[in-house]
Amino acid sequence: MKEPEKKPTKKQFGFSIWYILIGAFALLSIHAYLFGPVATENISYSEFKMLIKEGKVETCHITSSLIRGTLREEDVSQKKRTFVTARVEDPELVKELEAKGIKYSGEYESPWVQTFLLTWIFPIAIFFLIWRFVLKKVGPTGGIMSIGKSKGRLYAQEDLKFTFNDVAGIDEAKEELQEVVEFLKTPHKFTSLGGRIPKGVLLVGAPGTGKTLLAKAVAGEAGVPFFNISGSEFVEMFVGVGAARVRDLFSQADQKAPCIIFIDELDALGKTRGINPIGGHDEREQTLNQLLVEMDGFESNKGVIIMSATNRPEILDPALLRAGRFDRQIVVDRPDLNGREAILLIHVKGVKLDKNVDLKSIAAMTPGFVGADLANIVNEAALLAARFDKKTVCMSEFEEAIERIMAGLEKKKRLINKQEKEIVAHHECGHALVASSLPTTDKVKKISIIPRGIAALGYTLQLPTEDRYMMTKAELIDRISVLLGGRAAEELIFNEVSTGAQNDLEKATDIARRMVKFYGMSKLGLVTFEHNGKPTFLGLDMGLKREYSEETAREIDLEVKSIIDETLTKTKEILRKKKNILIKLAKRLMEKEVIEAEELKKFLSSEDEKETDESKNIK
Repeated sequence: MKEPEKKPTKKQFGFSIWYILIGAFALLSIHAYLFGPVATENISYSEFKMLIKEGKVETCHITSSLIRGTLREEDVSQKKRTFVTARVEDPELVKELEAKGIKYSGEYESPWVQTFLLTWIFPIAIFFLIWRFVLKKVGPTGGIMSIGKSKGRLYAQEDLKFTFNDVAGIDEAKEELQEVVEFLKTPHKFTSLGGRIPKGVLLVGAPGTGKTLLAKAVAGEAGVPFFNISGSEFVEMFVGVGAARVRDLFSQADQKAPCIIFIDELDALGKTRGINPIGGHDEREQTLNQLLVEMDGFESNKGVIIMSATNRPEILDPALLRAGRFDRQIVVDRPDLNGREAILLIHVKGVKLDKNVDLKSIAAMTPGFVGADLANIVNEAALLAARFDKKTVCMSEFEEAIERIMAGLEKKKRLINKQEKEIVAHHECGHALVASSLPTTDKVKKISIIPRGIAALGYTLQLPTEDRYMMTKAELIDRISVLLGGRAAEELIFNEVSTGAQNDLEKATDIARRMVKFYGMSKLGLVTFEHNGKPTFLGLDMGLKREYSEETAREIDLEVKSIIDETLTKTKEILRKKKNILIKLAKRLMEKEVIEAEELKKFLSSEDEKETDESKNIK
């Protein structure tokens, strides 16, 4: 069967000011060629008078400023010459012309008409033509006349290439949205039983978890038009524009029903009203009011579903979240181990992988990563393989891509003096030894003293063996101990401390403070002193007081310091017992710059056996 011929798409003609300039130059050139003066001889007035006396002037045309004319030629076949001269006030000129029988003429000029044409009609005509040209190129949907039109982009079914097969790692959210697809495909199945189609679905989750991809997959599965717009595109500098765009968007959706309206970054539009510190009824609140009215008055049986995405649900207006507007709130959470593996399988479809690539191992190395992070890892690994002219992407490229994202870019050319290198080596080995000595800590994947990122002179990479969703007090204490291991190693070996532990101390202090203020893991009892999970934004916490006294604040500080001090003492004791191993491990790290997990495991095993043998010999 012969496929129908595709019509050639019309090429978009972009507007440019150069087109106007070229056109104006062309018009001026044509005007000068057609209506410009014939080549004439410019003579002085005295020469003109002399030619009159000699009888060489044939005709003469007198204007207010110039005198033009032709000269007599002895040979009739020759082309007559023309001349021009400036007019001078000469009362005798006409008498002399009549005396010589010269034909002369004049013209009456109206300066008012000339001035009016040049100063008003001609400029207005030019601006009108330019305006028509610009309006034609911008199109009917642009310009100031359409500022109230919705900026929502309508995607037809052939443009929506995403389905639920392109979504992985968020199975619970996908199952919820599959029911929305059923609403759009077969609404009578639910309405016949007296049910109604949900008006709105709110996707809530961290950035990069795939909220927008899920919305496009719903539209692709349902086979309905898809309106996509960002919350920030409603509000402009002109008052009333946002509300007008909301009305226009819902009007277009009503004509295309059944369809999906997807508002991305809803928090840009739907913040809680009344928190403006200046007060008053600003443009954003007016736009939100119009959105609430449209959603409340929208008929649910028409098959128009509003989907929105946000990563800050706590700041949305309660009226927007009530039942009847956004009936369903679907949490798009970070993927677990199996979810990350499924996401990687989707992203590596077009990548040439080596046989040694283990996606499950890569998923285990990336706890807490979302879909966007995993897509970035695959892309970085492919770029690294291409940089070294490899034909396939190996496991080493994936590991390097993960380290680049987690720790930053390697800076092998940065020169570090011997003393600093030695301090960094003992610091990182301190982290690794403490992590290897405690039972609840994550396994050490790599130790490196190659600088990475902005300020990291070295790093110890730990990777969890499984996903964790809660931690015990002992595990938190061990995590603080690992963070303090670098500082403790510096003090043990050099009897001096450096600034290299700044980031470690920040993390350790944060864990200890959370243990006291949020988790109730201190001597202060089972009390939380602050509300967690509510970000501070303009106007929300203004004027609110602390929920505990100054005396309690002092006790919190003392308790945090006590946890840090006790853990530091425990960490120093661990390293003191393994001081010889610490020195040997640091020496090897200075020689090799990088120690992998397998090598570290073998080294620690051999040193432990040596210590055991030495202790037996002593006995």
